[in-house]
Parts: sequence; structure tokens; C-alpha cells
Amino acid sequence: MSKNLKIGLFGFGVVGQGLLDIIQSQNLNLEIIKIAIKDPRKKRSLNKDLFTTNRDEILDNSEINTVVELINDADAAYEIVTRALKSGKNVVSANKKMIATHLKELVDLQKEYGTSLLYEGAVCGSIPIIRNLEEYYDNELFHALSGIFNGSSNYILSKIFNENQSYGSALKEAQDLGFAETDPILDVGGYDPKYKLAIATAHAYGLFINPDNILNIGIQNLSQYDINYAKEKNFKIKLVPTARKVNTKQIVTYVLPKLVAKDDFLYNVENEYNAVTVQAAFADKQFFFGKGAGGHPTGAAVLSDIAALRYDYRYEYKKYHQENGVTHTENILLEIYLRFADEDLITLLEFDNISERYSASSYKYVIGTVKLENLIKNRDLLLDEAVFIAYTGRQIYKEEKISTSNFAEAEAVL
Repeated sequence: MSKNLKIGLFGFGVVGQGLLDIIQSQNLNLEIIKIAIKDPRKKRSLNKDLFTTNRDEILDNSEINTVVELINDADAAYEIVTRALKSGKNVVSANKKMIATHLKELVDLQKEYGTSLLYEGAVCGSIPIIRNLEEYYDNELFHALSGIFNGSSNYILSKIFNENQSYGSALKEAQDLGFAETDPILDVGGYDPKYKLAIATAHAYGLFINPDNILNIGIQNLSQYDINYAKEKNFKIKLVPTARKVNTKQIVTYVLPKLVAKDDFLYNVENEYNAVTVQAAFADKQFFFGKGAGGHPTGAAVLSDIAALRYDYRYEYKKYHQENGVTHTENILLEIYLRFADEDLITLLEFDNISERYSASSYKYVIGTVKLENLIKNRDLLLDEAVFIAYTGRQIYKEEKISTSNFAEAEAVL
């Protein structure tokens, strides 16, 4: 039998309104009791008695058994979610930064207080990747996870490569349409996909990684030189987060622009759409595709979690509880395209090998292999506006401990 959910909703922006639209279109065993908002002066279509600016009206209300958190402020979201879990209320959240930063603690709180926190809407909008990692791949030998996790940056790159727009023009169009913020660095700088990658990695491998320990380099320094290079080689550039096994006990994670070839699943993922590619030993390669943002797509993911709570669903974190000893490593070589101005950067990165080099008065680049740990160590230099880096898709392990056949399969993903 499904439980009758009495919901307290925090936030009534695009996703909150989208969620309400979907709820009102269906006959579900749930009721929104109160909605917490920041601005009481804003005109709303619902009865004003439904709204409050006092979070305690929800958190201290014994009638409310489910909290849905849809606000932007990660610190405030953390306080709301932890208080709700401790008071015996189940929670649905879409705040990827808050979840990624505090996930281990949130898992422990759920166990201690017998509550459930679900967050499908925090990772890739309408794509049900968390539930699939948690259920379908729970006993799989999981190799790799990658994709397009951010609709704003993908929209910009689509306009550049499909309509020959400049980076500045594409960014402005994305901002005008509401796909990108006035300060878009969280999206174009790779922070948003980094948080999503950290969450997905916990479910794929049972490993909690502090997002600060994941390298993220974005597309904010993309120039016409880089665009021309990619087009000449028949590539598109996509911003791609990646988590993959190095050996049976180590995984590597990073968020980098990638030179994507036509035979890559990600090549035709355009505009605000997201995609996730996974690779496992027995299920082999699988591809998930859908809208990664917007009120109705994300609202649908949130509603799916709410509906699951009617049947007392919770993530089991099986791979984490198995204590499989998996750790995070930076000990790999990546082949990169690097545009640069200062030759000292080449020295500092300590390239293992350079296969191609071009130098002119206005444009210099190299193609070569470099240690991931050197990219991390020199990250601040890589953010200089005169520098752009893109992963070519080739990854070389310093110590190969996966069988040759499995390695070949895993390498085919990316």
C-alpha cells in the first residue's frame, strides 16, 4: 500500500512550479501542506495561506512527513535537509552542490534516523541515472561513467559548432533564454558537472569523493583558434565529466572539455540535452539521453522520487557498504590539446610525450600526454585566458591491472 505523503516544499521557482504542474495533472496520494519562499511580495497563482517565509512552519510541523528541497543556496539547503532527516521526515532534494559536498554525512544521517534522502533530480535532470546505478548496476563490474551533465555549456557549444556563432554570442543567447546565469562560471567552468559527477561516482563505485579533489576545467577560455582546430579535425568540443576504473581498486575522475569524434555517442547530443554513457563488464556499453534542465524535466525527476517515498524506497548504497577498498587516484596520463602563450607552461606540466606542436605569433598549441596530477597541480595556470585545454579521448594508465580485454572495452567508451 502506498503511504499518504504530506509535503512541505522549499522553493517555488522554475522547478517548484514545474513539479506543481505535474502533480496537478495526476491523481496522486500526496498533498502539499506548505511552501517556504523568500519573497512574500511576489504575485503567485496559489492561495497565499499556502506560503510562508518561516522554515520552521515546515520543519516543526508534525503533520508534514516529507520535505522537498528545491532552493539554490547550498548552505541553507544543508540546514533544511539535515534538520528534516533528524526529525524523522523523508527528503527529496535537487541541490547537487549540497549533496556532493556532504554526501557521506547525509548517508550516515539516514542510517542513524531511519529516514530516506532521494535526489535523482540533482543529476542530469530527467535522466534516471542514480536509480539505475543503484539498482541495475549494483552487482556489476563497473568500468566507466561519462557524458554531458550540463545543459548550459552544451547549448553554447552547440550554437558554436552547428551555427558558427562565437563563444560570446552563444553565451549571450543562452543567458537571454535563461539557460545560463548572468555569472555563468558554475556551468561553463565545469563546477556544476563536477558536483553531479561526485554524486554519480558514489553510486557507481561506492566511493565518496570531495568535489574539491576532482579536477574541473571548463570552456570559458574557448577561442576561435580552438574552434577552428576542432572543425578542421572533424571534432566537436563537449564539456565531459568522467569517472572510470584505473585498476580493480582505483578510479580516476575529472571534468574537461573533450574533442568528440563523429562515432562518439556524445557527438549528436545538442542544446540543453544531457547524456550519460556507462560501461560495465557484462552489460557492456549503455547510453542515457534526455533533457538535463528545465521545470518539467527536473520536476518529473523530483516527482519520481516523491512517488518512490510512498513505498518507503531508499538508496541502499550497496557498493559503499561492501567496503570494497576502492580509492581515488591521479596516477594516469591523459592526451590533451593545449593552446598556450607562455612556453614555461609546457615545462611546468612536464609532458610525458609531445606528438604534435604548432607555433605562430598569435597561436601556439601542442598535442601530448601529461599526468593528471600535473594538471591538478597547475590548475590555476590552466585557467589563464590565454590557455585552453581539451582531452583528446586517449587515457593511458601508469599501472595496468585490469585485464586486457576489459581495458579495451573500457577504453572504447571514451
